[in-house]
Amino acid sequence: MWTNFAWIAGIAFISVGCAADLPSLVESPDPDGPLVVGRVVTVVTGERGRMYAAEVRFFEMEDQRTHERFNVEIKSADRHFAIALPVGDYRLNRVQISEGPFMSMADVSAAFSVSQDRVTDVGTWRFAVDSPRYGRMVVLSMVMDSDDRWLTDAFLTKQYPALQGVPVTSVLPEPSTMETRLYEVLPYPRYSRYFQRHVW
Repeated sequence: MWTNFAWIAGIAFISVGCAADLPSLVESPDPDGPLVVGRVVTVVTGERGRMYAAEVRFFEMEDQRTHERFNVEIKSADRHFAIALPVGDYRLNRVQISEGPFMSMADVSAAFSVSQDRVTDVGTWRFAVDSPRYGRMVVLSMVMDSDDRWLTDAFLTKQYPALQGVPVTSVLPEPSTMETRLYEVLPYPRYSRYFQRHVW
């Protein structure tokens, strides 16, 4: 069983290296072309079990036409992103959660489209992560309520003042809610069993 788990986790880790890195923020205050904005929030449900806070290290998207994949680095438990993507259909297909030196990977599947519109808001992506245990799961909920929209508008005004007053198109990825398994990513930190606080 350990051999199979290590093999699956190793393949997942290697496959991430095949994706191109995409900055989580467009540096220009007046971006050219479509801009996709959203927010990532990470929480741990139940007992924490570790002294480290959980955060999304990165998520991976795939262009459904070309199958080109992009890693968007977040490294935060709560952060907005603004990425430049060509017009097309995309799928969120992987996320990596980190807790200090511990890392876990989950496969997800949520599709959305980017049009010619200047700004596309894909909502707030909330990752609810189980406390460390065997069979650990993560629940992804993509939401877009008035508070989330207000925070996104404030982020756009501060980060990209040239876009103030530009219409924002709201597109919530589908399905907007899912639950999937988290797998530990090797190499695993060389801590004693006591400090790991769980048995895999």
